[in-house]
Amino acid sequence: MTARLEGKVAIVTGSGHGIGAETARVLAAQGARVAVVDIELAAAQGVAAQIDAAGGQALAVQVDVTSEESIRAMVSAVVERFGRIDVLHNNAAALDTAQRQSDRDVCNVDVAAWDKALDVNARGAMLCCKHVVPHMLEAGGGSIIFATSGFGQLGDVTLTAYAASKAALMALARSVAAQYGKQGIRSNAIMIGFVINDHAQKTVPEEIKQILLEQHLTPELGRPRQIADVVAFLASEESSFITGAVIPVDGGFTSHSPAMVPLRQYFERQGSNKL
Repeated sequence: MTARLEGKVAIVTGSGHGIGAETARVLAAQGARVAVVDIELAAAQGVAAQIDAAGGQALAVQVDVTSEESIRAMVSAVVERFGRIDVLHNNAAALDTAQRQSDRDVCNVDVAAWDKALDVNARGAMLCCKHVVPHMLEAGGGSIIFATSGFGQLGDVTLTAYAASKAALMALARSVAAQYGKQGIRSNAIMIGFVINDHAQKTVPEEIKQILLEQHLTPELGRPRQIADVVAFLASEESSFITGAVIPVDGGFTSHSPAMVPLRQYFERQGSNKL
């Protein structure tokens, strides 16, 4: 694999599991020194050990992204170990089973679930930017990537708090791009479709997965590596003219008419797509 991130230092939040873990491994494989950041230290250490065993360089850091002091300490530890910060991937999100079950429609959303979604997903990303951007400015620039979702763009029947937090990240990505672009910092969001991974989606019913698959335009649902590859591209100089963008990495989920699936089924029954 090309070491297109050689010399860069990357922070990936929420990288002890799932998409974040795969992203940390891919960034390291492409030459970056990576801070594997997670609230679960053992999980972060496990991913860091995998990176080290593969010949990369990694630092495991336990962080609660709802705590500004915890984030400040994490950033200091990364700079002390690696000397600089070039890439920040704001991947950490609250979406475990208990959170999903408490985050429903507006009349039934648990206020604690609302607060947790906004604190972890949106406030946490803002705090990471607040403490990382000054170091990027010292280094002459950097790339910040936010992990968002189609829920942040399209209305749905559940996950109200999650949707609001992901919409906030799209606005935050554009704000950072506007505020620091002239000083060499790029900021983009990736709008992620449904990705199969053992950590986040293992309890989602198969029927729900099938419903979501029908709305994707790809033969299969997403895999963590497909997301990680796009993060690596945005972290690299190959994307140097891309900033302030919200990029769908969703298998076409947000690209089509809401009527597409039932119309496709209708035309299949009719044997023709003539209207």
